[in-house]
Amino acid sequence: MIFTSSFFGIQKEEFVKMFQVSIQFGAILAVVVLYWKKFFNFKNFSFYIKLALGVLPALILGKLFDDKIEAVLEKPMPIAIVMIIGGVILLFIDRLFTNPKVHSEKDITIWQAIRIGFWQCLAMMPGTSRSAASIIGGMQQGLSRSAAAEFSFFLAVPTMLAVTTYSVFLKDWKTNSIEQKGYEMIMATQQNITMFVVGNIVAFVVALIAIKFFIGVLQKYGFKLWGWYRIVAGIGLLALIYAGVIK
Repeated sequence: MIFTSSFFGIQKEEFVKMFQVSIQFGAILAVVVLYWKKFFNFKNFSFYIKLALGVLPALILGKLFDDKIEAVLEKPMPIAIVMIIGGVILLFIDRLFTNPKVHSEKDITIWQAIRIGFWQCLAMMPGTSRSAASIIGGMQQGLSRSAAAEFSFFLAVPTMLAVTTYSVFLKDWKTNSIEQKGYEMIMATQQNITMFVVGNIVAFVVALIAIKFFIGVLQKYGFKLWGWYRIVAGIGLLALIYAGVIK
């Protein structure tokens, strides 16, 4: 989203920043729709405990450090470099964890969920995939690729819901020397309302397709495809930066 904004010359104003965070609400709904049996199985109370404790590291560390990290690293050059480094890691990650012991969410322990939550915090660094960080964390904790991927998506729901709620209802955004809540910026004009609604609808549809596609490819090919994608994309973005297309 940061690169796309730069490519299209969209100014990095407060509404844009809030929009980029809040449209993740659509992606959250896609996860809930795809796994609705899991999220609405109230007999499996341990599932909700794992998610609640797993999201705590991101909530605490995100509140303390997220804005500071973004102020330093939320620029095209560092993000492109992180994409390439992350891609190289993904090329070899399957070789590191070859003996999974956990193949289902119900076998994930509370402590494993918390540790995966700390791995997820690596995504505070722009250019780092939240899904990849938590999936790798899951595999490091003994989860199979598919189990780690599914738990990563489960963990995304409270994580992104918390981030979206904070950005829309709690955070003070400074626009033209005036502090506003996110929902006040959304409701300020009909254009803002339309962008917010359309953005979330598109995010919902794309997330539905992407999650199904991702799980299938991950089970069949592992992480190499995504590693090469990040490397090629990162190199391409560096080329666009040096060419002056992206500033």
